[in-house]
Amino acid sequence: MSAASPDRPPVNGTIALLLFDLDGTLADTSAEIADALNDTLRRLLLPEVAEEQVRGWIGGGTRELLMRALVAADRAEWLDAAWAGFARDYERRCGTRSRLYPGAAALLRRARAAGLRLALLTNKEERFARRILQRHALAPLFDLVIAGDTLARAKPHPDGVWLALQRLGLAPAQALLVGDSLTDLRTARAA
Repeated sequence: MSAASPDRPPVNGTIALLLFDLDGTLADTSAEIADALNDTLRRLLLPEVAEEQVRGWIGGGTRELLMRALVAADRAEWLDAAWAGFARDYERRCGTRSRLYPGAAALLRRARAAGLRLALLTNKEERFARRILQRHALAPLFDLVIAGDTLARAKPHPDGVWLALQRLGLAPAQALLVGDSLTDLRTARAA
């Protein structure tokens, strides 16, 4: 994202927008996701999974995470039938055991005070992302939330980055994507 596209040259080369990933970047959500996933797996009479395993599955959105758990249990064909129950389980658990990483909220507040625009760019579904932002009093800090179900294509496709830039009237060279995964790196490079 450091190079400007020919049709959108940078205004002055100054960073004006920070795009943040959520899970693993601003907040550790693995405990509550594992709780919800295990609620679902117990109901399906499938073996539970450890939080550490769930941590490795985070990044593609909650539906993708459920698919990974079902593949591990050799029940991938159950995805569509299991999704509604998992969504309810996660809705109930969402925000209950997540915790912000030390300094995350202060960083966001300092960035806002410095005049930077902030966007959340996550593969988590919007209703879950917004709930976590609300539970941790971060929602007012973001200009935009672009979630895994906002557009037809989620990260690592660059559509979410382009949408943020377009809505905020900024050039690619004016933005930084802050994330913790290869998916985030691929998204930034693709944009």
